[in-house]
Amino acid sequence: MQYYTEINSYNDNRRCAVTLGKFDSLHKGHMKLIHNVQKYAKMEKLSSVVFAFDMGKDTLLTNTERKKCLEGQVEYMIECPFTEDIKHMEAETFIEEILVNKLHALYIVVGTDFRFGYGARGDVTMLKKYAHRGNYHLDIEEKETYHGREISSTYIRETLKKGDMALANQLLGYKYCMSGVVEHGKQLGRTLGFPTMNVAPTDRKIMPKSGVYACRIKIDELWYEGIGNVGVKPTVTDEKRLLVEVYAFNYEGDAYGKEVMVEFCSFERPETKFESIDQLKEQVDNDIRFGKGYFNI
Repeated sequence: MQYYTEINSYNDNRRCAVTLGKFDSLHKGHMKLIHNVQKYAKMEKLSSVVFAFDMGKDTLLTNTERKKCLEGQVEYMIECPFTEDIKHMEAETFIEEILVNKLHALYIVVGTDFRFGYGARGDVTMLKKYAHRGNYHLDIEEKETYHGREISSTYIRETLKKGDMALANQLLGYKYCMSGVVEHGKQLGRTLGFPTMNVAPTDRKIMPKSGVYACRIKIDELWYEGIGNVGVKPTVTDEKRLLVEVYAFNYEGDAYGKEVMVEFCSFERPETKFESIDQLKEQVDNDIRFGKGYFNI
């Protein structure tokens, strides 16, 4: 997959199948659009494009994570920053200059609520109106639903705030995760018998509810079951710095400085400030039992 961070870098003169949106989580609804792009590209021998607006806000997927998820799915991913030029571009100009002249779109796949252009004037009605003039086909997809509610990034954010990972992962179609580099900590866990890894989320990455989770941890391309705490570790520090601290069962290597991925599988309990290290250790022993029970270890 070729990855661009500005539209002017795209130079493929073939007609394309393209889907556009924020794609800030790649949930089941997003993947429905992408699968249709794949279908049209294969059917008509077109290039396949995901055009993602980067709104610069807190997100369920970082740009790097989104790029990894789409690798092998489409030929091109265009990360379009929400610059002043894009923000103030009239909707009709966006259709003509971007979709028709730059991308050479033959199939445009969007959801029913897709909006674009200055003041969000552009919508599916406008895209339909210009389809004949622009010589493209418009595919408008209905929203995916779960138990009668539309699947959306807003819905997923709500479930993460509650720590409901079963529902969040159901809406996403994959397990919610974060990636980061393992930092050196105080090594308290090692002295207590459960060596942990501290991983700081990026500033833009939304974290699930603070607390303890059954997790899967990817280290050196291998997966390990374990537990993880999302929070500020109030028993041992006053820094108030958000970290994900994980303990990978059966991992005996040195992970400092390595990039790891953490999948959040099931919420156990909220983060708690304990009166003593002994109380903390007793609870972590219970957390480990919870994690091993979840994974049937």
